[in-house]
Amino acid sequence: MQEFYSVEDVAELLGLHVKTVRGYVRDGKLKAVRIGKQYRIARAEVEALTGTPTPAPAGAVRAEVSAVVQVEGVDRAGADRLVTAVLAAAGAWSGGPRPLWVQAVREEERGALRFVVLGPPRRVGDVLVLIEELTGGGI
Repeated sequence: MQEFYSVEDVAELLGLHVKTVRGYVRDGKLKAVRIGKQYRIARAEVEALTGTPTPAPAGAVRAEVSAVVQVEGVDRAGADRLVTAVLAAAGAWSGGPRPLWVQAVREEERGALRFVVLGPPRRVGDVLVLIEELTGGGI
């Protein structure tokens, strides 16, 4: 049975942006079948594009990481801005077969904000770096 990937799956497998993969499909560099409004790409086509076997399909060994980050001394407006920025970035990074999950909890009485992050190690690392940058390295 032949395996098929979505554009998002191929982007995740190859470490590319989804728009780049769509561009490859439109330009004919990557053969795909259109089903409704979505493309499906055969594993063999991905291998033909890269010249190497694709990584193991979904369901194979994979790593996930979780992290809890607590930011102290943040007022309500600052917490709202921080949560908005982190959730927007996480939403942009969570495409593909391995989603990124982020939860934010505000502790009003302590002036603290806590993020719980779960997902692929690289993406969780991206969220941690973003939080550090947004808080001025204060974590």
